[in-house]
Amino acid sequence: MNLHFSKMHGLGNDFMVINAVEQPAATDLIQSAHVRQWADRRTGVGFDQLLLVEPTDRDDADFRYRIYNADGSEAGQCGNGARCLARFIRDQGLARHDSIRVQTGSGIVVLTICNDGQVQVDMGVPRFAPDALPFHAAEQDRYLLTLEDRAVEVGAVSMGNPHAVMLTEDVRQVSVLGPQIGAHELFPQGVNAGFMQVIDRQHIRLRVYERGAGETAACGSGACAAMVVGRHWGMLDECVEVGLAGGRLHIVWPGAGAPVLMTGPAAHVFDGVIAL
Repeated sequence: MNLHFSKMHGLGNDFMVINAVEQPAATDLIQSAHVRQWADRRTGVGFDQLLLVEPTDRDDADFRYRIYNADGSEAGQCGNGARCLARFIRDQGLARHDSIRVQTGSGIVVLTICNDGQVQVDMGVPRFAPDALPFHAAEQDRYLLTLEDRAVEVGAVSMGNPHAVMLTEDVRQVSVLGPQIGAHELFPQGVNAGFMQVIDRQHIRLRVYERGAGETAACGSGACAAMVVGRHWGMLDECVEVGLAGGRLHIVWPGAGAPVLMTGPAAHVFDGVIAL
């Protein structure tokens, strides 16, 4: 079977995107081994995540959205991927309206294509309860994690996928501490490790070591998680610009009980065909 796909990226966080609405066999045929092979940047397409848009049987959603990390594991949420998915759905002619509701492994996500071509994603209400990540700890504002040669303080939150956020003056710590936090025993399903530097109340810098993918140029859900943790700690305002290696995202979160809104670009790179 020849499988048609698009290569896309959101601030350098890159994706192989497949229309499984018009290629329904893809849903049953794609295995973890295929994902790992295609993700290889030397011998495959090369990407951080594989995204599938599929039909849904839910009345409150337009499509089903599935995410596979480069190691073949399935994820519940991907903010940069969601923006790319919205543009892909429009480019493929699957929907023509500006607001698109997609079913994910962690609930319904609303994608809105803005007049300037950027995409706003309603990432839902953040969840701080450790069971939501999951995270083996009693709920606190800050948690102390013991690593190989030090202890670090983090905030923990679920944005549909698990995040541990560390406040730092040097975001380059991601390369050393990211794998240790990401695989920490207190997170039985792993965790995305974010390293946040607060510039002022409306600006932060961030680097993220993503579960199943390693460090990426940008992480949309990680940007939301960092902003939420920083605001939860009283360090940030309601609207924050997050500077990542690949560019900037704008995050809005009024506070407890409200959804997080993320806005940023989505870019099409090329279309291709691969044998399955």
